[in-house]
Amino acid sequence: MSTLRAGLIGEHISRTRLPLALDLMCGMAGWTLEFELIDIVDRSGFDFDATVDGLQTKGWTGVTVTHPWKTSAAAYAGDGMLPELRGLGASNTLVFGQPLTGHNTDFTGFIAAWEAAMDAAPGRVAMAGAGGVARALGPALARLGAGEIVIWDMDRSRAEDLAAMIGPAALVVPASEADEAIRAADGLVNATPMGMREYPGSAFDAILIGPQRWAFDAVYTPTNTEFLQDASTAGLITLSGFALFQHMAIRSFQAYTGISLDPAEVLPRLDTLKPD
Repeated sequence: MSTLRAGLIGEHISRTRLPLALDLMCGMAGWTLEFELIDIVDRSGFDFDATVDGLQTKGWTGVTVTHPWKTSAAAYAGDGMLPELRGLGASNTLVFGQPLTGHNTDFTGFIAAWEAAMDAAPGRVAMAGAGGVARALGPALARLGAGEIVIWDMDRSRAEDLAAMIGPAALVVPASEADEAIRAADGLVNATPMGMREYPGSAFDAILIGPQRWAFDAVYTPTNTEFLQDASTAGLITLSGFALFQHMAIRSFQAYTGISLDPAEVLPRLDTLKPD
């Protein structure tokens, strides 16, 4: 019986459903799972590269990476990033081997989640945040045919870098001027940590939500964030971070093991892992 040895590096990850999802899929494939959480929220001076070096030495299959280390993971992978993903500048999955490969299953997972739930192109999008997950969501939205993607971030240079990567469809505005873009948008995207239990609140003022058609929140613990509650109340179609998580997990399992499970069989089982 084969064993998947992996883990998760990030902050505030105790509620993650990833080990449960991977264990479920390992069971379907006849594998076993060994999984370790590496929560660095209280670890000053954390050395990402040295940690990943150590995991490879231990013989791990690979490691999943979340906020705030996705750009570091892409840098670590270097030329090992899959060619079609090198421009993203972010990786959430490193698979060890000769050679090491970097994946971004947020990118492929979001596209799959959108196509499963939506029947139209994204239209005009207003996106809060330009960090690691945004580097997957922005290009994914462009790939799905978004006509315009307006981005703002506390670090304007980060937003400008993301917009340059996305191309002509992307536009950067200061956070202080985001209200107009929000009102004019067809869809709203939260690509910040706001909404997590550790970062309560919403990146979108409820008073601005209503004219749009849809809303997506990358946060999935909790699943029904304040932002998505406001969007649902206003009549928007909502897509939760858990939908992204499900499709991301399937693709991460495939990256780790080389096994392609049928989403039609896996997704109903993953539904049982949905957080409150």
